[in-house]
Amino acid sequence: MKAVRTHDRDAAVDGLVVEEAPYPYVGEGDVIVRVRAACFTPTELDWPATWVDRGGRDRAPVIPGHEVSGEVAEVAVGTTGLSAGQRVMGLTDWNRDGTLAEYVAVEARNLAPLPAGIDHVQGAALPMPGLTAWQGLFVHGRLEAGQSVLVHGAAGGVGMAATQLAGDAGARVIGTGRGRNRDVVMGFGAEVFLDLEQPGWEDAVGRVDLVFDAIGGDVLDRSAALLRPGGTLVTIAEPPTVRPEDGRAMYFIVEPDRGHLLEILRKHREGRLRPLVGAVHPLDQAPEAFRAKKGTAGKTVIRVA
Repeated sequence: MKAVRTHDRDAAVDGLVVEEAPYPYVGEGDVIVRVRAACFTPTELDWPATWVDRGGRDRAPVIPGHEVSGEVAEVAVGTTGLSAGQRVMGLTDWNRDGTLAEYVAVEARNLAPLPAGIDHVQGAALPMPGLTAWQGLFVHGRLEAGQSVLVHGAAGGVGMAATQLAGDAGARVIGTGRGRNRDVVMGFGAEVFLDLEQPGWEDAVGRVDLVFDAIGGDVLDRSAALLRPGGTLVTIAEPPTVRPEDGRAMYFIVEPDRGHLLEILRKHREGRLRPLVGAVHPLDQAPEAFRAKKGTAGKTVIRVA
């Protein structure tokens, strides 16, 4: 099959090539998905899990990408819940070859049926930001209606999903980012926008019940003091070093989850969650898309089939 691969960890994005690769191995609990569209995270070539299997053994060359939308091409013996020919979308395992290929092996439990009314470009753009926002807000952040949420990086893919989901849950949303992104953030449902390039931005926040951080660094450090007693700081950027005096602080990595995917798809079908799709490229142009992604708006989608 045709796939995007890299053989050299030190080469970073410059090592990505489109070449022939072996058809994926399918194990018990797996399905093979014929990839129609896929997405990637620009930093994933720096993740340790990209380069080793679950046992910690080197697995180069590797195929990047973890978000997928396509059809089930093959079902392993002992796998239940999905059938050949079924449209699916989801998030793949970190320690296995990824989705920038014509076929990918995925644990069936990491996939959800994709309704006919959702195209594969949207299907590929939903899993990573949708799951991350859902788990940060409702699993780790325990968000409830009537609470206030400060979303750092609200113009990014995860931030936009968090802004929409929090607002839909009945929370008051304060979004932050660069000043040029104000209209985008407000358009996704934030009640207030704060420009992080302006000094003293935190003085305008007041106290909030939940901070959802996708930036890290100084922004994360300064946010611990913005929580109400008993509030929660959740970050996907880095483990927090400054903790609230009377509250919780945590760093988490998103996990595949079919139940959460089904909730995200329901919100999307009802018009309450929409991903911002940026550029769409064919598989042959995926290495160039990887190199160009930093700083571009929206989720870059690779159309495979």
